[in-house]
Amino acid sequence: MEELGVEPEEEGGRDEEEDAAMERAEAGVSVGSPVHDQVVPAESSSSRVIVHVDLDCFYAQVEMISNPELKGKPLGVQQKYLVVTCNYEARELGVKKLMNVRDAKEKCPQLVLVNGEDLTRYREMSYKVTELLEEFSPVVERLGFDENFVDLTEMVEQRLQQLQSDDLAALTGSGHVYDNQSINLNDVLHIKLLVGSQIAAEMREAMYNQLGLTGCAGVASNKLLAKLVSGVFKPNQQTVLLPESSQALIRSLKHIKEMPGIGYKTAKRLEALGISSVYDLQTFSSKILEKELGITVAQRIQKLSFGEDNSPVTPSGPPQSFSEEDSFKKCSSEVEAKSKIEELLASLLNRVCQDGRKPHTIRLIIRRYSSEKHCSRESRQCPIPSHIIQKLGTGSYDAMTPMVDILMKLFRNMVNVKMPFHLTLLSVCFCNLKALNTAKKGTIDYYLTPSLSTTSRSGKRSFNWKFEYMIVKILSRSLNTYLPIFCLSAA
Repeated sequence: MEELGVEPEEEGGRDEEEDAAMERAEAGVSVGSPVHDQVVPAESSSSRVIVHVDLDCFYAQVEMISNPELKGKPLGVQQKYLVVTCNYEARELGVKKLMNVRDAKEKCPQLVLVNGEDLTRYREMSYKVTELLEEFSPVVERLGFDENFVDLTEMVEQRLQQLQSDDLAALTGSGHVYDNQSINLNDVLHIKLLVGSQIAAEMREAMYNQLGLTGCAGVASNKLLAKLVSGVFKPNQQTVLLPESSQALIRSLKHIKEMPGIGYKTAKRLEALGISSVYDLQTFSSKILEKELGITVAQRIQKLSFGEDNSPVTPSGPPQSFSEEDSFKKCSSEVEAKSKIEELLASLLNRVCQDGRKPHTIRLIIRRYSSEKHCSRESRQCPIPSHIIQKLGTGSYDAMTPMVDILMKLFRNMVNVKMPFHLTLLSVCFCNLKALNTAKKGTIDYYLTPSLSTTSRSGKRSFNWKFEYMIVKILSRSLNTYLPIFCLSAA
């Protein structure tokens, strides 16, 4: 997954423990002799066909599409003092993601750097990819800007119904098979996964032909395994995982931190229990794990260790929040913080204007300086007053001043401005987005605001004005009031 420096997720940034809930399990192979209080993997595997699509060096690709002269050159996308991503030409010369710009230039003097702090073009291209994938299956779940899960189960079933027995006998997959496992055409799940690999190849071909983008794909029976196997062969390749190889894939992880769904905090707690490998987690006492982490978390992560994941692919739909964030080496004054907050807010107000929905909650997030590699964030949020909500999305900046005042109050709730402080990140998030047509009938706002009949991911809206209804009501009331008077006068 592309490590996005300024805004890692369209949905506004999630806690690692919340992210963990996305990944669970469903294709296990028993290991050794189970202890009485250990989790035993399920014997039957899922019949689903899930594809994980991961775009290659996404930001860099978008830049090369915008400027074809950059193709073939070592390219890095810069945000502040970091190279947040780079193309494969740069990687071959020693440049890595999240490398300091100065270090990257030393490694590769000919490195071309482009400014990637404005996420608009990346965001727009990201949604184009999702919309293209939805042409293959309506069940598409976004994961950041450059990853999507696609549930192809129904489409695979439809294709199998169209195949004749002779076609099945000659069925072949597309791309790699993990661990070079032999394919059994008498196994229904093997056949489904092969068909899924063919559709995955078609999706990748469409992405390249229509958008100019390349990416990797993993085909498996659940989201966890599809995500893990998609990164085995890179770039611009795909891999199918047959259920018998799931344990080999899971055990290939060098540390539990590499397991999707196990965040930094959980990994630290597991390490404190002496658990560092997947095998450690598989064989650890479930009773002790439940006592230390709680039943829900313990059962979830232990199932993950066996490759079990029952979580559905959930269509994302329009984002439920908008966020903009800025990272920096140091922010240590209230004046500087306010200036950065104003910049972030201005960008958010523009996005709200394009989207058409109105936020009802605002959140401020900060990150304090820490010598540790992993730094936790703090946040405060509050409802947006109704009189300010009315001003949002109108294209007017009347809302800027009162919104900045609200954000600075949230800032002072977290930061004692009378004492020295050192921040390295600020983020502003609009949450609880609601369409305009949620206004109650009978209020003037209901009739004077456009109905958001459709909102495309690019922000374009189609309007269904309610003026006709309002005019009919006014004329009706006017006739009821004045017609009797006119008749009396005439008499």
